Amino acid sequence: MKFPQAQKLKDIAQIIKAKYVGPEDFLVYGTNEIHRVKEGDIVFVNHPKYYEKALSSPATIILIDKEVACPEGKSLLISDDPFRDFNIINKHFSPEYNFTATFGDQEIGEGTVIHPSAVLGSGVKIGKNCKIYPNVVIGDACIIGDHVIIQSNTILGGDAFYYRKIAGRYDRLLSVGNVIIKDKVEIGNSCTIDRGVTDATIIGEGSVLDNQIQIGHDTRIGKRCLIASQVGIAGCCDIGDDVTIWGQVGMASGVKVASGTVLLAKCGVNRNLEKGTYFGIIAEEFKTWLRKEAKLRKL
Repeated sequence: MKFPQAQKLKDIAQIIKAKYVGPEDFLVYGTNEIHRVKEGDIVFVNHPKYYEKALSSPATIILIDKEVACPEGKSLLISDDPFRDFNIINKHFSPEYNFTATFGDQEIGEGTVIHPSAVLGSGVKIGKNCKIYPNVVIGDACIIGDHVIIQSNTILGGDAFYYRKIAGRYDRLLSVGNVIIKDKVEIGNSCTIDRGVTDATIIGEGSVLDNQIQIGHDTRIGKRCLIASQVGIAGCCDIGDDVTIWGQVGMASGVKVASGTVLLAKCGVNRNLEKGTYFGIIAEEFKTWLRKEAKLRKL
């Protein structure tokens, strides 16, 4: 999430009542989740296992639960609960989620048709010549390109599935990102595409999604991808261009799939994949799987 304007480190520290390490006028431009951080972002870390990853990331402000050596050119915010304080910062700079059934501050392009039962959030932008079918829900700040089709009962911009367990309950990380649908995308019935935690979930130009597909927060799908029904893609995945994903494929969080890859039905993706055709509950090259199957049948 980008702040409306750059903030000073001292001011952010005051919001969360935290100690800071670095110049008080060190500029802070926003917050971001570790997979999507950029220079000027705050990233949080609350476990020693991930200190190095956070400290060496592109983020230049580290919200951390222990004072450590501060890398050159960066600053620290020292908190007894970085998860909590990351939420406080995001809530401070983000407006309340506010669906509305009437058109207010939304931007609707020429030739776009929206069914009266559709619900649009605040700040939604929809391009030219789009078709939005009955009962579609488009959350705050989502951006839809030109010539996009969104079929009935699809929801864009639901909150991320991102929790920690503390004191016997689940504590949600607030979602303040959005969804961006590029030009000429088609989305089927009853799909759910979650908004980014702090960044955007993106569906690339010309991609086509079947019915009943779930796409997690901050995932980025490339151009001209074809995704069949009942696919589940976790958060922070990067899927290249011209990828084909057949029915009931499941994908773990944070994996990368190279452009031109084909994932056959019921494939389970638990790691990064180079270009190829894959099959199996733990994805492997389809030809390798066929050879194994042939050998097993000869036993």
